[in-house]
This record gives sequence, structure tokens and C-alpha cells, in this order.
Amino acid sequence: MKLRELAHSRTGDKGNTVNISVIAYDEKHYPWLERHITAAVVKNHFGDLVKGEVIRYQLPNIGALNFVLKDALAGGVTRSLALDAHGKTFSSAMMALEIPPPPGSAA
Repeated sequence: MKLRELAHSRTGDKGNTVNISVIAYDEKHYPWLERHITAAVVKNHFGDLVKGEVIRYQLPNIGALNFVLKDALAGGVTRSLALDAHGKTFSSAMMALEIPPPPGSAA
């Protein structure tokens, strides 16, 4: 199933770093997301777009994960000719991540 079926996302940037939040629509799915969306999974998902490390922060009280992707914006807003210098489309790409459906889901 696509991650977008269980969560939504928002991105931000600072220099050559992008952060991506993954927020569960339903808090009951947070543990499933936490289990299946690791920093390694995200690094693999983005492949060569992310040259640096990926760090994951867990925010169980709000049912969210936050990922910090280093060296991911081809130099950053003021140094890149990339069409998405702010990294806003990273959230759409993140929501396309394939994850196993949680037990009992209709997927």
C-alpha cells in the first residue's frame, strides 16, 4: 500500500537539508508507521537524491515521524538550479513509498 493511505506529509528546508514529516491520519497506525518507515527505508526510497545521512525523530505524542535528509537539495535554495530547490515535492515522493498494509486493513 502507498504511505499516503495512512499518513500525510509536510516538508521544509534549511540550506542543503530537507525535513519531511509523516503524520498518521489515525493514531492507531502510528506504531505501524514507526515500525516500517526507518531512516534506512527513507534513504533507500530517495536513492541518489539524498547524498548525506537520513535521521529519524519519533514524535509518538502527536503520531508523527520527522526525517531530516542531509545534502538533499543540490546545494540549497540559493546555490542550486534545481526546479525544486526548496524540496517541497519530497513530501509527494515520500507519500508514494510502498509499505505493508497494517493487519485488518482493507488494502
